Amino acid sequence: MINRLVVASKNADKIAEIESVLESAGLDIEIVRGLEWSDVEETGKTLEENALLKARAVAMATGLPSVADDTGLEVPALNGAPGVRTGRYAGPDATYKDNVARLLRDLDGVVERQASFRTVVALVNPEGDEIVSEGLLHGRITPAPRGEFGFGYDPVFEVEGRTLAEMTMADKNHVSHRARALRNLCELLKTSARVTG
Repeated sequence: MINRLVVASKNADKIAEIESVLESAGLDIEIVRGLEWSDVEETGKTLEENALLKARAVAMATGLPSVADDTGLEVPALNGAPGVRTGRYAGPDATYKDNVARLLRDLDGVVERQASFRTVVALVNPEGDEIVSEGLLHGRITPAPRGEFGFGYDPVFEVEGRTLAEMTMADKNHVSHRARALRNLCELLKTSARVTG
């Protein structure tokens, strides 16, 4: 069983969320911080390809098991966009606010605002063993941002009357796409002897 791993991200918000979900799942895993690695270009055509690219690169660079995720916001009214380009929807150097602003512009006047968040999580150890899991969350895009918590598209992604940004981290971790993918990963880890660290 893994007892130490690196989150293949330099996004502090994402690292904190992953750590919180792993703790709530009852896995005693230390998240190792402060390590350096070269940026990994997300050249994959799918979320799974990008998650594996990052996890493999960071496992090789650090010598520790690595977990990476890639998340896509899929909006049927936009033919599934932003999809695999969710983090770069408004351009390669886009901020959270830039991406949200573009999404709201693109949906201006659109009545059908259903959307889904899909997260693929990959865990890779330096020996090359790999586990992949997925989490899905259905909701809708609000006309304007609401809430003070979360990050990314959380202020405009509504689930059962609240945006993800209106939820505390504990509440969000009960329902979120990333949390679901991570809980699925935890179940796979508990029943698999393939990944050790």
